[in-house]
Amino acid sequence: MKSWLARSPLVAILRGVRPDEVEAICDALEAEGVLIAEVPLNSPDPFESIRRLAARFGERMLIGAGTVMTTAKVAEVAAAGGRLIVTPHADPAIVRAAKEHGMLAAPGFLSPAEAFSLLAAGADALKLFPAEGSSPAALKAMRAVLPPETLTLPVGSVGVENIPAWRAAGAAGFGIGGSIYKPGDTAAAVAAKARALVAACSLAS
Repeated sequence: MKSWLARSPLVAILRGVRPDEVEAICDALEAEGVLIAEVPLNSPDPFESIRRLAARFGERMLIGAGTVMTTAKVAEVAAAGGRLIVTPHADPAIVRAAKEHGMLAAPGFLSPAEAFSLLAAGADALKLFPAEGSSPAALKAMRAVLPPETLTLPVGSVGVENIPAWRAAGAAGFGIGGSIYKPGDTAAAVAAKARALVAACSLAS
């Protein structure tokens, strides 16, 4: 996960995307340097979208699923070709299932207790969610006790305006939802938003 985040600190959360538009959206993301994308499982026909992205983008992008709530869904994502599992909650069983399938796992957490339990289960990165319920100061304080190599990604109301503060607090990357894609967005609109976010990350590095 570290090597992916070094190349692309932004994870595009494509909530609500449809299979018939997902390839064009990811074409736009890749062109702007966003190389990690997750299709939340509460999107229309998410496994078909994941299948199409895995077939089209292969090793060039890290494709996975978000809002993964059960271990059974992990197996379905793996069968569709996804390589990343993201959860909104702290469930070590889902982390272990992802690792059993040879996948990367970025589960959600909001407290040090949750963070340590997820790391013990083998999490590759930790999703600070909802980030609007936390703060850069809280992340900085937690990073003081977490293992120094821990990769943390704030998710929730993250955008151009607050990326610098999160980066200064030690965020390794960012999960971006509505600030990069909303249902109905064209590929051109996504490209423009991605371009601004990539620039913000570059300035904050």
